Amino acid sequence: MRSISAMEAKQRGTFNPRFLMLAAVSALSLGLSGCNTTTPVDTISIDASQGTEENIASLTDVIRRNPSDPEGYNVRGSAYGKAGKYSDALDDFNRAIQLNPSFYQAYANRALIQRSMGNLAEAANDYNQALRINPRYDVAYIGRGNLYRQAGRTAEAMNDFNRAINLQTTDPRAYHNRGLIKQLNNQHPQAIEDFSAAISLAPNSPEPYNGRGISYVALNDDENAFADFNRAIELDQRIAESWANQALIYERRGEKARAAKSYARATQLDPKYRPAIDGLARVR
Repeated sequence: MRSISAMEAKQRGTFNPRFLMLAAVSALSLGLSGCNTTTPVDTISIDASQGTEENIASLTDVIRRNPSDPEGYNVRGSAYGKAGKYSDALDDFNRAIQLNPSFYQAYANRALIQRSMGNLAEAANDYNQALRINPRYDVAYIGRGNLYRQAGRTAEAMNDFNRAINLQTTDPRAYHNRGLIKQLNNQHPQAIEDFSAAISLAPNSPEPYNGRGISYVALNDDENAFADFNRAIELDQRIAESWANQALIYERRGEKARAAKSYARATQLDPKYRPAIDGLARVR
C-alpha cells in the first residue's frame, strides 16, 4: 500500500513529497464547539536517500549518455527537489519541457517545486498547463486543488478533488484534502468518510488519522479520536500535533498530568506549535 508521502510515485520521476497535515484544533477548551485542520500541504520534504550526491551523479551520467531524453531530466529534477536544490530542479524540469513541450508530468513536478518555493501563481500556471495537455491527469487536479484550498477558494478546490476522485484516483490526497474542506464546513461525518478512504489507501501515514481524530473530537467521540491520535503517534513519534491531539483527549478526561506530559512532548518537537503551548498553560 502507498503512503501519502509516496503520493505521486505512480508516475516515473514524480516527487515523493511528504504530505504534511498538522491537525490544529480551532478551540482547545473542554467545551470544544468546532474543529478543523488547516495546514499547507504538498511542500517538499528533504529526503537524503533520494537526494544524495551519489544518486544525482548517477542520474547525471544517464543524462550525459542520452542528453536528448527529457525523462532523464525529469527524474534528476525530482532528486534535486528531494535534496532541497530547488534551482537545479527547476533547471532540469525546464529542460525536460523544452525537449518535450507535452510532458505534462514535468509541468506538475515543476509546479510542486514552485509551490514549495512559495511561487503560487507559477505553480498554478504549471498545473493548468498539465491539465490542458492531459485533462485526465489526477495528480494535477489534486495539486491545483491544494493551491485553491490554501488561497481559501474552497469551492474550486472541492471541484478539483471531486474531479480526481471521479477519475478513480488512487492518490490518498484527494480524499484527505476533500475531508479537510468538509471538516472546515463542519461536515464531520462526511469528513470522517473521506479520511477513512485516505487511510485505506495510505494506512501507514499518520496524517489522515489526525484528521479523522479531529472530526471525531468535534462529534464528541473521544474514544475513536483517542485511538486515531494514538495510532498517528505509533506511526511517527516526531509529529507535534499528534501529541497535542492526544493531550487534548487527556485534558477532556480530566487527566491533567498525562495531558501536560503529552503537550510538553509536542512543544519539544515544535516549540512554536500554538495548540501545544496553550494546552500546556491550561493544564499546569
